[in-house]
Amino acid sequence: MKYIDEFNDPALARRLLDEIRATATRPWALMEVCGGQTHSIIRHGIDQLLPEQVELIHGPGCPVCVTPLDVIDKALEIAARPDVIFCSFGDMLRVPGTDRDLFRVKSEGGDVRVVYSPLDALELARRNPARQVVFFAIGFETTAPANAMAVHQARRLGLANFSLLVSHVRVPPAIDAIMSAPACRVQGFLAAGHVCSVMGTAEYPELADRHRVPVVVTGFEPLDILEGIRRAVHRLERGEHRVDNAYARAVRDEGNPAARRMIEEVFEVTDRNWRGIGLIPASGWRLGEAFRDHDAEHRFDVADIRTEEPAVCRAGEVLQGLIKPTECEAFGGACTPRTPLGATMVSSEGACAAYYLYRRMSGSPAPRGARIPQEEMNPVG
Repeated sequence: MKYIDEFNDPALARRLLDEIRATATRPWALMEVCGGQTHSIIRHGIDQLLPEQVELIHGPGCPVCVTPLDVIDKALEIAARPDVIFCSFGDMLRVPGTDRDLFRVKSEGGDVRVVYSPLDALELARRNPARQVVFFAIGFETTAPANAMAVHQARRLGLANFSLLVSHVRVPPAIDAIMSAPACRVQGFLAAGHVCSVMGTAEYPELADRHRVPVVVTGFEPLDILEGIRRAVHRLERGEHRVDNAYARAVRDEGNPAARRMIEEVFEVTDRNWRGIGLIPASGWRLGEAFRDHDAEHRFDVADIRTEEPAVCRAGEVLQGLIKPTECEAFGGACTPRTPLGATMVSSEGACAAYYLYRRMSGSPAPRGARIPQEEMNPVG
């Protein structure tokens, strides 16, 4: 219980909030680029406890949410084939494609299975040599090492019936794209600690210098986030733009060298579309040439599938930090966790899901320091 108790201490939280209030003399807008941080912020009411000078903007920090619609449709096409066992983490099953989701494919007879690791899918391939086993490999840098290891092992074991449908994205190019947009009003970033635990911090100083913004690597507990905000506001008030590591118990500057080597061996950098945002150069990974035989997109000839986002869903604006979820006309009405229009309402890390789950149902913010009754914190059951 050490890290649960230590990083949820109310007295320390009040001290950090007092320091932030004493430091902030003008309006500052900070963006967290991690869906786990977004949920922690909304769950604990951190955004409502901050002084009015400090605004938190939710960025594209949910890998499920930024997986483009055409990739979802490719997954649906592959999963519906009778010779395929399609494996995925559970949070992808209800992400809507153009006209259905993976749950619908499963109900119609597709062999869709929830797994807890890509190595579970690899074991299915070993046990079912007559079937094609496909793992839906999505995520930021955090999940890339395990996915790379799975396909590396498949080649070593000679499992020709195992493949990945890859939609990996990289955080630093997304930060660059956000800061380069004309409508951007972000003045500092809270970087995702789990991403940096794998990749380290080497890519961030150049971004901080070029865009003149502080970047603070933070964790996910309330005190982690408040300390990240405190450091970011301190840098902004002093006109400094540098990278701070406020999550040193998990992040080293060099990251995880073994994990990085595995990624570099299996994947290569590529341009990638982000759902609701568009094409960001060099923002993703795909399987390298040596592992291309395990690329499901090519194996099942679905590379040419193209789609258009539904106009009614404003998830793209939410992901770019241009609007809050409650500013979307469909939020809480036409779009709920049971009837989602976009991935931000489905994913366990989506901003829309966080606002719905923790009863942020109005466009008007609750009073600073407001608390949500415990019995109202899970309306979706």
